[in-house]
Amino acid sequence: MSKKSLPVEGITSDRIFAAMETIKQKDIRWGEGRAFSLVFKGDKEMDEVIRRASQMFFSENGLNPSAFPSLKQFENEVVAMMVNLLNGGDIGCGSMTSGGTESILMAVKAAREWGKKNKPGHTRYKIIVPLSVHPAFDKAAHYFELDLVKAPLGTDYRVDLAALEKLIDDRTVLIVGSAPQYPQGVVDPISAMGQLAKKHNTLLHVDGCVGGVLLPFFKMIGADVPDFDFSVEGVTSISADLHKYGYAAKGASVVLFKNKELRRHSYFASTDWPGGMYASPSVLGTRAGGPIAAAWAIMNYLGIEGYTKVATSIKNTVDEFKARIDKQVGVKLAVNPDMSVMCLVGEGVDIYKVGDGMTNRGWHLDRQQNPSGLHLTVTYAHAEIIDQFFADLEISVAEAGNFGAKLSGVKTGIAKGFIKAMPKGVVGKLVAREGKNFGKDLESDGPKNTAAMYGMMEALPGKGDLDGLVLDVLDGLFTLQKPLDLTETKS
Repeated sequence: MSKKSLPVEGITSDRIFAAMETIKQKDIRWGEGRAFSLVFKGDKEMDEVIRRASQMFFSENGLNPSAFPSLKQFENEVVAMMVNLLNGGDIGCGSMTSGGTESILMAVKAAREWGKKNKPGHTRYKIIVPLSVHPAFDKAAHYFELDLVKAPLGTDYRVDLAALEKLIDDRTVLIVGSAPQYPQGVVDPISAMGQLAKKHNTLLHVDGCVGGVLLPFFKMIGADVPDFDFSVEGVTSISADLHKYGYAAKGASVVLFKNKELRRHSYFASTDWPGGMYASPSVLGTRAGGPIAAAWAIMNYLGIEGYTKVATSIKNTVDEFKARIDKQVGVKLAVNPDMSVMCLVGEGVDIYKVGDGMTNRGWHLDRQQNPSGLHLTVTYAHAEIIDQFFADLEISVAEAGNFGAKLSGVKTGIAKGFIKAMPKGVVGKLVAREGKNFGKDLESDGPKNTAAMYGMMEALPGKGDLDGLVLDVLDGLFTLQKPLDLTETKS
């Protein structure tokens, strides 16, 4: 690990910002619509609204509402608008969080506490989720010491209801559906899940982190949107990210509850601290004021009319993407999505090689597995890049078809053969070395050859080796390789 210490003398601001501009050139050009995850870009006017609101409240802290009644007002209005949008009625309520993971953590924590009160006598409680659910639920179960059980998917990538019901028992405090799920973009059968939740006396959370804001507007413009919100009997909580299709600044999300009794289970309070009474509605203590203010600002700026305009543009872009993918030889959609999230899979080509080709041409597409695919979250910004995207996709598919698929298949076969014949300790060392090397490559230049990485992952014989590989990659990513050159000092 390279050493980095505080400079003895401060560096000039000009030099600092010059270095920041230089390193920023390695980032994906999301402002040009080159990213299909992570960033949701609006137009210039929308960007200016959230920027001004964020800057106006960038130092304020939402930890203590009595100190900053402005933030309390913003937060309460944001939650109220989202409750109304998702048909929560007069008794729906919620809290703002820093993002989807925190919203999910609060919903799961509330379910555990609800279970202690309503299903007493168990040392551990259980939540049941679809195989496609976001890993934030795995994280929540790990943090809160719950048993998480995954239900299989049907051929349409939605949760298998019959299999899910068989997993429910008296320890079950929560079942989960997605609207939509991230990998293939389909909405789980929430109405039927609501009936199961009522039948078996358990809570039902809808993970609407991706679609919670956009799906209602898709429905308004005539899209065929499955019921998923509080209008469905049995739904008790919903998570929805405002910094995604709400076009708020990072990080802003909400966790909504059917009533205040459920929300109270998500709270934390400490009353014996010498520093005074302490209570928090979410995981974080200090809560950045900027994202709260920016969410309030953009929601009021756009309103129903503005969000409908955005949704119409996104829907038109999605329809164009579908039509062009249908014509592109070598790739197809895994399934017809319910919204604007898609999974691109290969037909006779290695889809990871296609992804590497797109990366080399400046596009950011997440890699997926089971099935192997490329992730596309289509946003407002993508209306302007359709022609260039599909021109580059055609070239990348052609390259993968010419030599990529066979080469990758041979490499994977060799890897499987060798790894199966190796002693377990040798496999572990090989995995650790390759994981650290891949992490270093990502840290320095970004993902250039993920086909080889995923080929190795498919070859590993056990989950323990796979988990170790991923953790080694993470170690490589978060190990400083080379400090930035900041040599000019203040005069």
